[in-house]
Amino acid sequence: MFILGFILDDINQILSGLYNIVLSEDLLLTDYLVIGGIGATFINSAILSFFNIYLLHKLKVPINGTAIAGVFIVAGFAFFGKNIFNVWPIYLGTYLYSRYQKRSYRSVLYITMFATALSPIVSQLSFGLGLPIQQGLALGILFGTVIGFVVTPLSAHLVRAHDGYNIYNVGFTAGFIGTILISVLRGFGMDVNTQLILSHEYHNILKYILISFSIILFVIGYFLNNKSFKGFLDIFEFSGRLVTDFVMLIGIGNTFINMGIMGLISILYVIISDGAINGPIVGGILTIIGFSAFGKHPKNTIPVLLGVLTAGFINIWDVDSTLVIIAGLFGTTLAPIAGEYGVFAGFISGFIHLSVVMNIGSLHGGVNLYNNGFSGGIVASVLVPILDAFSKED
Repeated sequence: MFILGFILDDINQILSGLYNIVLSEDLLLTDYLVIGGIGATFINSAILSFFNIYLLHKLKVPINGTAIAGVFIVAGFAFFGKNIFNVWPIYLGTYLYSRYQKRSYRSVLYITMFATALSPIVSQLSFGLGLPIQQGLALGILFGTVIGFVVTPLSAHLVRAHDGYNIYNVGFTAGFIGTILISVLRGFGMDVNTQLILSHEYHNILKYILISFSIILFVIGYFLNNKSFKGFLDIFEFSGRLVTDFVMLIGIGNTFINMGIMGLISILYVIISDGAINGPIVGGILTIIGFSAFGKHPKNTIPVLLGVLTAGFINIWDVDSTLVIIAGLFGTTLAPIAGEYGVFAGFISGFIHLSVVMNIGSLHGGVNLYNNGFSGGIVASVLVPILDAFSKED
């Protein structure tokens, strides 16, 4: 991405684009391709990805399915919401939490990468409330640090609500934190609401880049698996329920093959929906690719995608809109339901998810980038007990 950024744009445009990205409010949905241009967006994603890979290396954290998912979700959301400024207070907060608990920082690094879901609150408080710059920065950094401090214990507690059937558990947690924070801010007369800033002009180039990347992952996996697909079908035996680490279960080669296949399925879903690939959709595709090392595979994601797509056709929303398309891509957080309870249950979860996610963003004002994780947690928390009640098992 770093190389592509400099190929696709000149240095002056990249620097000015990064400046604009840093100063943007970043609420859902803020496409950095519009705010900063394609070069700056790629560089922003590259820097954040490299930093997290460096931390994994420096702290000697195992590169497993969780680590791959964490790096890819950061890379994806660096196209719309996470930037080289607003993530650092959350890293600081999780670091302070680890010191307070007398734990190694490596023990909370995975959570840290996912916890940057709430990085827009840092930008919003720093630049979006019209406060003097010193006061805004102090407030944004303070809130971001507090969020980082509390997210680890909260996520460990809230996973019980959906029992691991919502893969984006930190997104579920971030939804509650964001709702509380925005409710408090609104109580003081500070208006924070979602927005919709989307690009359309980069569709073709992004499509070809993502297709090429998915094919490269597939080929690398094939070679890492001794030039074979031996053992790949074993992946379908796993529901994807937290925690399902494909690197440990089926090997790195088969995991890469799955990531490549899932990338192509995601792109095909966007094409079938007749949507334009933009920053948020790139984020959705990269997130699916990353979590294809950590719970998602064709058997448990396609039913959810079909459920969202069907709901998009018969509900009031346009199936080709970015909001509906990313509801499908990110809605695959509910893949474990299809993996555990079958195709029909997965289809129903996707169908319900679209309606919930299209209405829930107003609660947190768009400061939780993992809005689908919040929605998915709610859907899973309600649907799983019902599915259990009608289960054929005694």
